[in-house]
Amino acid sequence: MKRLPATLATVLMLLSASAQADVTAGLTAFFAQRLAGISDEVQVTVKSPQSNWPACDNPAYSLPGNARLWGNLSVLARCANDKRYLQVTVQAYGEYVVASAPVARGSELNDGNLRLQRGRLDQLPPRAMLSLDQARQSQTLRDLAPGQTLTMSMVRQPWRVKAGQRVMVIATGQGFSVNSEGQALNNAAVTQNARVRMANGQVVSGTVDNDGNILITL
Repeated sequence: MKRLPATLATVLMLLSASAQADVTAGLTAFFAQRLAGISDEVQVTVKSPQSNWPACDNPAYSLPGNARLWGNLSVLARCANDKRYLQVTVQAYGEYVVASAPVARGSELNDGNLRLQRGRLDQLPPRAMLSLDQARQSQTLRDLAPGQTLTMSMVRQPWRVKAGQRVMVIATGQGFSVNSEGQALNNAAVTQNARVRMANGQVVSGTVDNDGNILITL
């Protein structure tokens, strides 16, 4: 009988560790899915005490639509009618754009003075560029040093689509793709959002690709 308290404490400790592993694994999978194509490695630390954790085995996690996807965040965990907010820290690793050589102000950025570097995305400055397409053919607004992280505020991007221009809209879904022509309603650079009025008068919105097409995912 004297060993019961120690045994019970061990069991409770193991159950607590298992619950923590389940919640962490669930949150890691949630953020990995949200960051697919941006980050290749995600690490989540739950900061809320265990008394605030969801009570079910498979809670549904969600974030506000405009929420950041890394750093210190508040995540909603839902179990049927029970809602809990968890405070978490998300570390995300992936590639971002840096200068590969000194670049003078007013110069055009290209593959000769740009490169991708892997590191902590959650430690980057705001609006850091995560793909070379965001930087190519842009004009620098300041001098850049080798290895310096590029942000959208450091460059002036050329318009890939201009208001009034005829553009091709490519809508894709699971197992299908539909192309249709329309008229751009705003200026937009590559990877930016463009609004298009279709032949039937409907206005749609999508992302500009390198060829000036407007991509919509259904």
